[in-house]
Amino acid sequence: MTKLTDIEIIEMCKNGNDAAFTELINRYKNLVYSVILRMTNDGEEANDLAQEVFIKVYKNLNSYSAEFKFSTWIMSITSNHIIDFRRKRKLETVSLENMGHEIANIADKDTPEAILLRKEEAKRIHKIIENLPAIYKVPIVMYHIKDMSYQEIANKIGEPLSKVKNRIFRGRKMLKTMYVDDGSPL
Repeated sequence: MTKLTDIEIIEMCKNGNDAAFTELINRYKNLVYSVILRMTNDGEEANDLAQEVFIKVYKNLNSYSAEFKFSTWIMSITSNHIIDFRRKRKLETVSLENMGHEIANIADKDTPEAILLRKEEAKRIHKIIENLPAIYKVPIVMYHIKDMSYQEIANKIGEPLSKVKNRIFRGRKMLKTMYVDDGSPL
């Protein structure tokens, strides 16, 4: 079954094939778990939330549209589930500039493996930022890395404040999509 496409497996799931759904879980469990773990920093909580995500996926498979990648669809469900969880628990969100630090907190801090993971994740994030179009990259870097306010950025690049806010919002969306689409789980 591992040679089948996601679309073929989803069709089998819709027809009641439980083994096909197990295959979907096996394909995406690491991705879903790693994204949730990065956002919660709690392995047990991440396990519970990942199970809840797959329950939602199972219940909503009929609403999946094959015109979109399944990985994008499942990441959308995962992201929304984390947002709902955070609203309920009112947890602090992970900021873009601290994302690399959050990865460091997941692993044991001083092991060679943890050091390598931090370096690889930092490279991955920087590569993704570098691939953003300049129109979005510049305000993102100014805001998240240089700690400039929206107004300071607007003054520096000579654009209206509303345009700066819009570019940062869109840039973040692009970063999130590129981050999820780019990567294999840690």
